[in-house]
Amino acid sequence: MASISLRPAQPDDVPALLGLVHDLAIYERAPTAVEMTAPMLHAALFGDAPLARAVVAVADDILGFAVYFTTFSTWTGKAGLYLEDLFVKPEARGRGIGKALLRHLAGEAIRRDCARLEWQVLDWNEPAIAFYKSLGAEPLDEWTRYRVKGAALAALANQETLHG
Repeated sequence: MASISLRPAQPDDVPALLGLVHDLAIYERAPTAVEMTAPMLHAALFGDAPLARAVVAVADDILGFAVYFTTFSTWTGKAGLYLEDLFVKPEARGRGIGKALLRHLAGEAIRRDCARLEWQVLDWNEPAIAFYKSLGAEPLDEWTRYRVKGAALAALANQETLHG
């Protein structure tokens, strides 16, 4: 069994990362939900104005990844890290890769003097919930996430405001 190392994602990793994003969508019961293309992912991670960062777990190939970005809290006055996605190939689970990825992000948050590291999990994903709780993560049950997209997003953007 090859040893596992973590490293920042590199441009050559984009095809493998996109494949893992599709695998994650299948796991999350949304196999047709991924709209992102390889050029979009490349621009998001490595373009002139990167939107996110990624770290990969590598042995002989990429076994898992975490994609994250910086947030800001008006309550703490500090940045935070938001974990958008974490995924480990099913055949590589149980080897500590998910924990290593989260430890890496926690260290990154501390190095950046962030107030928090946050993410969300589907309410039916009991293995992930148990894993996150075992690491000391706490659910924020009092918060409900909202989303506006597509036609509703366009309609909202085009609504008149109080001042025209």
